[in-house]
Amino acid sequence: MTKVSLEGQVAIVTGAARGVGELLARKLSARGAKVALVGLEPDALKQVADRLHGESGFWHADVTDHEAMAQVAAEVKERFGKVDIVVANAGVASGGPFVESDPAAWRRVIEVNLIGSAVTARAFLPVLMESRGYLLQIASLAAITPAPMMTAYCASKSGVEAYAHSLRAEVGHKGVRVGVGYLSWTDTDMVRGADQDEVMRELRQRLPWPSNKTYPLGPAVDRIVAGIERRSSHVYAQWWLRGMQGVRGYLPGIIGAVGQREMRRFEPRLKGVSTGLVGAGGAADEQRQQGISP
Repeated sequence: MTKVSLEGQVAIVTGAARGVGELLARKLSARGAKVALVGLEPDALKQVADRLHGESGFWHADVTDHEAMAQVAAEVKERFGKVDIVVANAGVASGGPFVESDPAAWRRVIEVNLIGSAVTARAFLPVLMESRGYLLQIASLAAITPAPMMTAYCASKSGVEAYAHSLRAEVGHKGVRVGVGYLSWTDTDMVRGADQDEVMRELRQRLPWPSNKTYPLGPAVDRIVAGIERRSSHVYAQWWLRGMQGVRGYLPGIIGAVGQREMRRFEPRLKGVSTGLVGAGGAADEQRQQGISP
C-alpha cells in the first residue's frame, strides 16, 4: 500500500502522557506531523509537547466526556486548520477474578476503552471527513483471544475492534479510512503495573510462546507509525499477531479448557489479587474520578 507522507499532517493522539501514546507522538512529530496530545495529566502532556520536534499542543480532557472532546476537536481544528489522523489510544486496565472485581473499576475499563474510543471518533469524524483522513483504533491481543482474570479488558478491546470494523464500512465511501491496531504485551506503564501483582505476572509467564513475552516499546510503535503512513486497515505491533487472525476461532475453546486448569492451580492465591486500575495511567484516571487534580 502506498505510503502517505506525514509532513504537514495534523495528528491527534489520545492517552499521550506516556507509553505508546507518548512515543507515538514523538515519532509522528519527527516525521513532520503537527501533533495534538489529549489526556488527563496536563503537566505530563506539556512535558511531552515541549519535547516534540515541530508544532504541537496539548488538551486536558477525559475521552469519555462528549462535550469536552467535541470542544477539543473544535479547538484543534481552529488552531491547526484541519485534522488528518486520529489515534484513539487512551486506555486503562484492571485484573483479577470477575466475581471479586471492583464494579467501579470494571465499568471504568469499559467506559474508557470502548465508550471513550467511540466518543473520540464521534468528535473528530466530521473533520476527518473534510480531510479524507485516517482513524486508528488501538485494540490489543485481548481482542483476538480471551484470557481469564482480564474480563473487562478483553471485553473492551473486543468491543473496540468490532466497533472499528463496523465504522470502516460506514465511512469508507466518505474518504475516511479506519484501522485497528493490535499490540501484545508491550513494555508500558500499564503492563509493568499489572506485573506488580505476583499472580497476574505468573499467569502471564505461563502463556505459550510468543504471547508470554514483554516486547520493547520502540519497535512496536515503529510498526504503528508504518501502519499510519499506509492508512492500513490492520496494524500489528508485533510480527506474529497477524498470524493469530487465522486461528482466532479456535482460541476460546482452547483458553476455556486450559484456563480452568490454571485457575484451579492459582485458586488459593486469588483472594490477594489487586482489582483496581493498574499503572500510573490507572492512578491518574482514579484521581480524575475522585476529583483530585493530577
